[in-house]
Amino acid sequence: MFFVLLLYALFASVFTIGKTSLEYAQPLFLVGTRMFVAGVLILLYQCMTNRQAFRMNSVQLWKIARLAIFNIYLTNVFEFWGLKYLTSFKTCFIYSLSPFVSALLSYIVFSEKLSWKKWLGLAIGFAGFIPILFNETSTEEQTGHLLSLSWAEISVMLAAICSVYGWILLQQLVRDEKCNPFMANGCSMLVGGVCAIGHSYLVEPWNPIPVTNLFSFLECTLLLIVISNLICYNLYGALLKKHSATFMSFAGFTTPLFAAFFGWLYLGEVVSWPFYLSAFIVFFGLLMFYQEELQREYVTTPTIANN
Repeated sequence: MFFVLLLYALFASVFTIGKTSLEYAQPLFLVGTRMFVAGVLILLYQCMTNRQAFRMNSVQLWKIARLAIFNIYLTNVFEFWGLKYLTSFKTCFIYSLSPFVSALLSYIVFSEKLSWKKWLGLAIGFAGFIPILFNETSTEEQTGHLLSLSWAEISVMLAAICSVYGWILLQQLVRDEKCNPFMANGCSMLVGGVCAIGHSYLVEPWNPIPVTNLFSFLECTLLLIVISNLICYNLYGALLKKHSATFMSFAGFTTPLFAAFFGWLYLGEVVSWPFYLSAFIVFFGLLMFYQEELQREYVTTPTIANN
């Protein structure tokens, strides 16, 4: 259980470091350079260890292109643009919509059946986001509104949706197309990073680059690459060998709690009561949604439930 909590604490730190890095660089340039460098590192490793993985067919290349657009470019651009105006913990909390979005996409795209308990859990979970969405800062209000939601909130919601679709594409690549997961991630990061840098060049102030403090920018970017791209993804894969995907998804709810603590500790962000109310309601929704799977796991693999 210690390593599960460590994983989600590290994931939460990405939002804290990301918020800090936005003080020194524009969001598109930050996303582009981070993903480009991470993609190059992964592909260099593959070149040295498994050159056969570079042989891909047209179907694999087409899905990798879509993976780059949705899972890397759109997901991170939407996330970091929203993070620029939202608190780190609110961004993380909205991003935790992913399990509910994933369930809905599976129901719509793959016709997966949902029990009444799951539908109830979804309804409670979505309702739980209402208190925190209505709690806005003056910075967030600067982005404008669509109905009652700020554009910053909508941006992070779109990031969560694109991320879920991206994970579906990655699963199809690895499971159905037999594509090497490191190649899929490396290529998609490289292509997505180039797209973000190109977008940055068109809309952000390059003079000569959109960075105000180069050393601090490089320091934050390196931390993001090491923690998110290198440690978290590999640790998550290792933990899936011991814990079920259901348990890992459920435990992922601790990420916004860690983000709130780090935001308060390092960024001086004020964690108000709507966050705690939303957290309690969403936790109850997740508990309802995952209840059947967690009960089955307790019966079949009690060591996981007791960790």
